[in-house]
Amino acid sequence: MNRTTVIAASFGLIGTFAHADTLTFYTAGPGGLADALAEAFQAETGITVNVFQGTTGQVMARLEAEESNPQADVVVSASWGSAVDMHERGLLMEYMSPNAENVPDSLKHSHYTAQGVSALALVWNTQSDAPRPSEWADLTDEAYRDLVTMPDPAQSGTAFDLVAGLEASMGEEAWDLLAALADNDMIVPGPNAAALNPVLQGAKAVVFGAVDYISYGQAAAGETIEVIVPESGTVIAPRPMMILESSAQPEAAQQFVDFVLSDAGQELVAATWMMPARADIEGLRPGIDDLAVIAVDEDAVAARRDEIISRFNDTVINR
Repeated sequence: MNRTTVIAASFGLIGTFAHADTLTFYTAGPGGLADALAEAFQAETGITVNVFQGTTGQVMARLEAEESNPQADVVVSASWGSAVDMHERGLLMEYMSPNAENVPDSLKHSHYTAQGVSALALVWNTQSDAPRPSEWADLTDEAYRDLVTMPDPAQSGTAFDLVAGLEASMGEEAWDLLAALADNDMIVPGPNAAALNPVLQGAKAVVFGAVDYISYGQAAAGETIEVIVPESGTVIAPRPMMILESSAQPEAAQQFVDFVLSDAGQELVAATWMMPARADIEGLRPGIDDLAVIAVDEDAVAARRDEIISRFNDTVINR
């Protein structure tokens, strides 16, 4: 082999190694968890993780914009339905991590597995003049007029899951409930943070359909809020973790999924106040078995996403 060939081969190897040492991870919050997982994974494997963090809507919009030139390797969404949809479109690589052995069957699929789980709840400002609510329907009372917020299901995967779950549980009464909340001047300011912030600040009293782990964390940090899960039932929101079929780094992507589902990775998930996906890892808050969980047909819901959002807009936002 002459010198020119050796140099060309070396450059080729360098390029291959540099490419293999970088993984691109798109995730729907929380940012602190994404960064912690990326740093711990890099420390263990030497693989750098480039993180894009946003709402589920922002993540899905970015994936769509990059469809002709995919950039992401691993994606975590806050909506299980998004994984169902992407799998049906042939966008996901089949992979079941060996570390998913202790993940309940309901939280894993041949093409995606839960990273962690949250639940939807009422979050009440304990310094508010409004009474402490205990059920979803309490917020239709006059005592809560113009004091309730809700995340927008078009921008929050978890809020969408709640609307779909309430419909599954209550039928048309769910839409009557949402209409009554709208009549009581509930506001829908945007994604989860936009709904929670006015309650943290005291301008509003209660969030209808808050992501519970965020609020558990805020309460632990000293915010005067309480997380209340209605006994009538709520929706859990598993956060699907998936490898794109288009990934240029499938082996590194599999390593990352393995790490997130390892003891160390699941403990980082638990530290954010989410429920770990693995049943053998203890969380900081009530687990799935402590909740009255509403069963939802995710496949059916995913197929009706546009219909449900349109009806929500007509019932609540554009009333």
